[in-house]
Amino acid sequence: MEPRHAYVHVPFCRHRCGYCDFSLVAGRDDLIDRYFTALAVELHRVREPLDLDTLYLGGGTPSHLGPGGLERLFGLLHASLRPVAGAEISIECNPEDVSEPLVAALHACGVTRASLGAQSLDAVTLRALDRSHAPDDVRRAVALLGDRGLAVNIDLMTAAPGQSITAVERDLDAVIAIGPQHVSVYCLTWEKGTAFEGLRRTGSLAAADEGDERAMFEAAIDRLEAAGYEHYEVSNFARPGHRCRHNEAYWDCRPWEAFGPGAARFDGRTRITNHRSTVTWMNRVLSGDDFTGDTDAMDDDAAARERLVVGLRRRAGVDRIAFRAASGLDLDALAGPAVRRWVGQGLASDDGQTIRLTRTGLLVSDGLWGDILDP
Repeated sequence: MEPRHAYVHVPFCRHRCGYCDFSLVAGRDDLIDRYFTALAVELHRVREPLDLDTLYLGGGTPSHLGPGGLERLFGLLHASLRPVAGAEISIECNPEDVSEPLVAALHACGVTRASLGAQSLDAVTLRALDRSHAPDDVRRAVALLGDRGLAVNIDLMTAAPGQSITAVERDLDAVIAIGPQHVSVYCLTWEKGTAFEGLRRTGSLAAADEGDERAMFEAAIDRLEAAGYEHYEVSNFARPGHRCRHNEAYWDCRPWEAFGPGAARFDGRTRITNHRSTVTWMNRVLSGDDFTGDTDAMDDDAAARERLVVGLRRRAGVDRIAFRAASGLDLDALAGPAVRRWVGQGLASDDGQTIRLTRTGLLVSDGLWGDILDP
């Protein structure tokens, strides 16, 4: 099928946070013009303009481009990527970048949804996470975006260095009070090669206790659901009618296009990821060389197993009939023993038609996927 979803990676940030392993460059605004030139070349892969239901600009920090840079970016994309009427157009923003001129530019470019990398509304936690904004920057950004009619997602991080369960509960209450339409809650992960992981190895930082991590996540579920948010995917909560349609395309395993360094495109069977290095990607694109970093070509069995995993991350679970129609394979033949074991352990429920993870299963879900992907 022709993709109706597209991701564009903007790799620029003013600062790389200590926990971040994303494909980005910090303090290298001198590369922005060259990035635009390379992006224009990569967009030539699209021979005919794509009609899009969703367009997502991530990073890095797309908002770091400023109003003029964003208008230039959208002008560049329009020849190849054309959102249809009613499309969801999302952009990631840092709270301190959000100003009246920037929001006006977003509105003029047709953006409908902004995802704020807030991580916390507590000054102590923000410092612990190596973030540069203040809590009031988040509140101001939400107000400015809301005044222009943009839906807002807030990213919230738990298990930050030194963070208590009480601090997480205060964060949740503060987020609910400012009223975003969507909240994504992530536990801090200690990625190889990051500054935080290096500090943990030397004993300068310590990871949260596993029991505390689970208690923090349960607090997020309880407080956000009580405030009227639907918990529709492991990490994601939305007001009714405000689920992230772009992410749902990923979780449905629909085809999508992707452009920029480290961006991964998917045709339903094969995932092709561009080279992660911004400079290498630009050099290879502009010299006409292969700028692919990795290629993951799945057979029917592997594609079905991936579909099952991403489906089980959603609270609606996986319907057997729909799964067979989409994958061509029988769910029980593929993963019956694992599902029965999970049900026996209280990690999943199975009514004969739909399989869902229980709350206990959600709390340990990352440890379950090996049973499906590598049985």
